[in-house]
Amino acid sequence: MAAKIISGTEIAKQIREELKAEVAEMKSRLNVTPGLVTILVGENPASVSYVTAKQRTAHELGFHSVQDNQPADISEDDLLALIKRYNEDPAIHGILVQLPLPRHVNETNVLYAIDPDKDVDGFHPVNVGKMVIGERCFLPCTPHGILEMLVRSGVKTEGAEVVVVGRSNIVGKPIANLMLQKRPAGDATVTICHTRTRDLAFHTRRADILVVAAGRPKVVTADMVKEGAVVIDVGVNRIGQTPEGKAILCGDVDFEGVKEKALAITPVPGGVGPMTITMLMKNTVLAAKISAGIPG
Repeated sequence: MAAKIISGTEIAKQIREELKAEVAEMKSRLNVTPGLVTILVGENPASVSYVTAKQRTAHELGFHSVQDNQPADISEDDLLALIKRYNEDPAIHGILVQLPLPRHVNETNVLYAIDPDKDVDGFHPVNVGKMVIGERCFLPCTPHGILEMLVRSGVKTEGAEVVVVGRSNIVGKPIANLMLQKRPAGDATVTICHTRTRDLAFHTRRADILVVAAGRPKVVTADMVKEGAVVIDVGVNRIGQTPEGKAILCGDVDFEGVKEKALAITPVPGGVGPMTITMLMKNTVLAAKISAGIPG
């Protein structure tokens, strides 16, 4: 029997409807409008696409949304000054600087310059530290999206063997940390695997829940997955294009093979991807609530 498909597209749509109603109530009852600025440096086509999607979603939800485009040769000092201005702007609750940045700009300096109370990407070390110790903070968007997918799909994580393939600061480390904690989609026993893991398949076959963020197309095959496992595929890999020029994408999991063994699986595209922007919006609403003294 083929696996249940966990649709990030459908879950993201559901969350956005909830956020839209929440924003409308905040505006009418409390006169609070969540404000998000996205700062784009240069004209990288992928970055332009991502920022456009974020701004479109913010607008649809009723945010005060600002798109700030800056030239590729902007100095680091000028970019830091721009961030400082938005840090001090009471109408802006969330600041997102689209990565990557040009080589002459130090990304770490830029990300650290964002006020932690407006760091809706969840990358500032203050928020990372709060996440690790379980305090309320802005969770990084992709791991947060994975948690929502598990909860809303009814996947039981308490006591489950979770194996995470990948150790990035954006996905691997935070999702492992979050699933260890006493929280919804938590209380799991977590193993992290990476490029130096000696026998990857030995570990992945033990997983009740397998989260794959390896950055390599179809690295996890059916023989590496336990019968009845839940598989979350974070990878997005371009492996070609159609005659019309549309990108052909695949995940880090061999979807066609693994779906015959798994209990549930996320597709690529349409799985984890749509959740990331949605959780950015959820973080911005939380930032607006914190700023207004509203319980989150």
